[in-house]
Amino acid sequence: MTDPLHQELLGLAQEAAHKAGALLRDGRPADLAVAATKSSPIDVVTEMDIAAEKLITGLISEQRPDDGFLGEEGASVEGTSGVRWVIDPLDGTVNYLYGLPTWSVSIAAELHGETVAGVVAAPMRGETFHAVLGGGAWATGAWEGERRLTCRSAAPLEQALVSTGFNYVTEVRSHQADVAQKLIPLLRDIRRGGSAAVDLCDVAAGRLDGYYERGLNPWDLAAGDLIAREAGALTGGRLGERPARDLAIAGTPGVFEPLQRLLEEFGAWHD
Repeated sequence: MTDPLHQELLGLAQEAAHKAGALLRDGRPADLAVAATKSSPIDVVTEMDIAAEKLITGLISEQRPDDGFLGEEGASVEGTSGVRWVIDPLDGTVNYLYGLPTWSVSIAAELHGETVAGVVAAPMRGETFHAVLGGGAWATGAWEGERRLTCRSAAPLEQALVSTGFNYVTEVRSHQADVAQKLIPLLRDIRRGGSAAVDLCDVAAGRLDGYYERGLNPWDLAAGDLIAREAGALTGGRLGERPARDLAIAGTPGVFEPLQRLLEEFGAWHD
């Protein structure tokens, strides 16, 4: 049985993700434009990122005013309850800007620093993924009811379908391309979806054997990492470390360790 508080946090995250996803899906203006840039001129923020984060933080604050926040678009509140919400209101902003379907709303709840609930809503795919610590990973979609997620059975690395992402800083992107070039001959193939949260959920759902990326922030990872782990996947960063900005990896038990070793060998965390 999962903790009642964890279930409460999950329910609130689901409500917020659903409403933010509907806002982003139905409220996207035809003339959507870039509102700001972040790490580089191609790392963009739109007015809809900002509106979605305000919706999420406002809804949660009404019900849990003592909680803290960490959000991609600037939400930063310490809180006094021991609960902190880690929010990416629009993961895959460039996809969203161009009208591509692979984007998501990612909301995780931490309790005293440990992620205990996570939701990733992918409105254009009609799917929502969720998990609570120790309760398994689940999804709703075109099928009836909730479906329990289980990552793919073990496969050799050379038969693995692996996804990755690329940073918006030119020098980092170039190095990431070099790493991908070395990996491609050793795998079935590589994909690049554009939303870290969706990639992690696709590992959980058995649609990918693995995923890795450098340069992710806590809001990119928090919900998807929990969902992947609750589906039986392994996650980590550099050898012996948790997923972090240097490197984040998720994979089936048969793929994770050899992929991690190769990424270490290829210096995937370096500039």
